[in-house]
Amino acid sequence: MPACVKHGCDHLFFIGFLGAGKSTLARNLGQLFRRRYVDTDRLVERKTGRSVTQLFAERGEEGFRTLETQALSALARERSLLVSCGGGIIETPANIELMHEMGTCVYLELDIEDSLRQICRADTRPDFRSPEHAERLLAHRRPLYEQAADITVDIRNTSFEDVLYRVAELLWERGLL
Repeated sequence: MPACVKHGCDHLFFIGFLGAGKSTLARNLGQLFRRRYVDTDRLVERKTGRSVTQLFAERGEEGFRTLETQALSALARERSLLVSCGGGIIETPANIELMHEMGTCVYLELDIEDSLRQICRADTRPDFRSPEHAERLLAHRRPLYEQAADITVDIRNTSFEDVLYRVAELLWERGLL
């Protein structure tokens, strides 16, 4: 599949750990700026007719990551999307390359306490096994998020409204919205 060059594909990819508010942020920015938003997990679910939890159980993480990469690749045919990415999308190096080819990665940085406070339903998050496991997973993923990020926004101890306006202002100032 031919790569999408950045000047022809201007998506904003929101990356970060579980509970960072990526989906809510993409949806709210989409409403504010009249841009379409998508969620990579929902794209995979629609394509397969299975939930992320079911896919993890049936195909394992590797099988799910393959589907995630396919969903991400399909976005090359679109323009100007706000894309909420699953927390583990950065586990696959090809995904990071795809996101950089198609747009800008915005990393929502949080601490484990922020994440745990936001996780209401652990049963819908297959990579959440326990608070201890989540802490280890965040420690593993943090450098991957940092390397993938074009822009990092520290959301620790910040209200969602403040994050929304800070991200909107930052992206607007850079001509990305």
